[in-house]
Amino acid sequence: MEDLLICVDPLDVPVGTMGKEECHRRGLLHRAFSIFLYDGERVLLQRRALHKYHSGGLWANSCCSHPRDGETLEVAVQRRLMDELGVSCPCREVGSFVYRHQFAPDLYEYEYDHVFVGAYSGPVTPNPEEIMETRWYTKEEILSLLIQDPARFAPWFITAFPMAINHMK
Repeated sequence: MEDLLICVDPLDVPVGTMGKEECHRRGLLHRAFSIFLYDGERVLLQRRALHKYHSGGLWANSCCSHPRDGETLEVAVQRRLMDELGVSCPCREVGSFVYRHQFAPDLYEYEYDHVFVGAYSGPVTPNPEEIMETRWYTKEEILSLLIQDPARFAPWFITAFPMAINHMK
């Protein structure tokens, strides 16, 4: 059964629910989250699986997804960390932003994205359905890559990373 996404207004107030596929096809604003796991000066990034319906092969934050209808962001963050990386760790929200990106004539990301950070230094077990590769980068390496080759990153990452970096301490 397809997850129901939480559709929101520009202030993140819920206005209804819709299936994930239809919500992305119609380009409706919905709640999402991005998680950055860090270990000192290193940040865990994932390279999205090639078969993902958008942004396959691009680098992104450690984990990202959508809360389900009736699910808090905190519960959703822990669920997806376990689903995508096989880890659990405390995370805290450090900001949010709205972005919209059109991938195809009938495929949009229009999200109210909540940004979370969490200190983590253990092993990860990437889910191959979601992730083709993980790598720990230094913050400086990421900043340099964002300047040199921003197209290697998922569109939301370009806004989310600068928001998260000052909270990784």
